[in-house]
Amino acid sequence: MLNRDDDILQAAEDWRNAGHGVALATVVETWGSAPRPAGSSLVINDDGTFLGSVSGGCVEGAVVTEALDVIQSGEPKLLEFGVADETAWQVGLSCGGTIRVFVEKVD
Repeated sequence: MLNRDDDILQAAEDWRNAGHGVALATVVETWGSAPRPAGSSLVINDDGTFLGSVSGGCVEGAVVTEALDVIQSGEPKLLEFGVADETAWQVGLSCGGTIRVFVEKVD
């Protein structure tokens, strides 16, 4: 049986082989209370299908939206969500911590 990381990488490969654009989002840093630890990953294809988790709730939706832009542009992004950031409340990160998520296109 595959572990979760293998599932994510396998999905990325399968989607690429099927002709989809694919992005990988990875938690690269956390501070304080965070729903997922550094190293947690989410893979997203160009139709918005995803597997894995970088946070949960509305943060994940925001990451998927940004990932679709990364797939189109090819330019990676470093996203930050935290309670000091007004947008954190808009996307539901109210746990008191901060997370940084790196999003890159998979070629």
